[in-house]
Amino acid sequence: MDPKKILVVDDSKLIHKMFEVMLRSHRLVHAEDGIDGIQKLAEHADIELILLDINMPRMNGLEFLREVKNDEALSTIPVVVVSTEGKDEDTERAMKLGATAYITKPFQSESILAIVSRLTMSGVS
Repeated sequence: MDPKKILVVDDSKLIHKMFEVMLRSHRLVHAEDGIDGIQKLAEHADIELILLDINMPRMNGLEFLREVKNDEALSTIPVVVVSTEGKDEDTERAMKLGATAYITKPFQSESILAIVSRLTMSGVS
């Protein structure tokens, strides 16, 4: 089976490096903010999962999530929010916009691996 392609949208270089180590059996595409993420989605039609931060410059994660879920061609891609914003209202807003799951930083690698495995194996959001 081909490795799954995952888009990581986060302004932290450290987070990108952590995902490279944790998800080495997957092909990762990196974006530094929501605008970059939208461009990467246009360039990579085979993205199967998005890992998304909330607090980013230019276009934050919630704005990005709204754009993705309002685009018919992209709306079925599962989006997992991975953010330092852990308040209930932040989680609710992300889930109402269409996020598949919400993980608060700092996180255990096992929680990311379990969600990624479940979403990429099933192919369902």
